[in-house]
Order: sequence, then C-alpha cells, then structure tokens
Amino acid sequence: MNDTTDEARIRAQAQFLWLNVLRLISLGLLLAGIAVTQDALNAPYWVGIVMVVIGMGGFFFGPPLLARRFTTNDKELRDPPEKP
Repeated sequence: MNDTTDEARIRAQAQFLWLNVLRLISLGLLLAGIAVTQDALNAPYWVGIVMVVIGMGGFFFGPPLLARRFTTNDKELRDPPEKP
C-alpha cells in the first residue's frame, strides 16, 4: 500500500469515529432530556424539553451535516488541476 491509501484510510476511520461520537452524545442528551421530563432527574421541565429537541436534532441532522463538511474538506485537500 502507498501513503495516500493509508492517509485516506486513516481519515475515513477518524470521520467514522466522529460521526458515531456525535450520535452517542446526541442519544445521551435525548435520554437525559426524557429523564428530566419524567422527573427522574432534578431539573425544570422546560430544560428536559430543550434537551430532547437538541438531542433529536443532533441525532438525525448532525451526522449528515458533519459528513457534508468532511466531503467539503476532502475536496479542498485534493490538488487543484494544473492549467495547460
């Protein structure tokens, strides 16, 4: 294998890791918000609702937005075509 393949593999692994970290954090926020709304955690009800909304948004909309950012950065890393 050459260096470009190794670099691409390492970059893909890091991107996969960040997507899953985002999903896990969002899921934790969602579950904590549900616990607050059910009075399992001591916090105001509105805080639980905000946590649920942010957790759901992060879980469903965060990974596609982050993946789009990754592809944008990958395009910038490529060498621009040489002009004739």
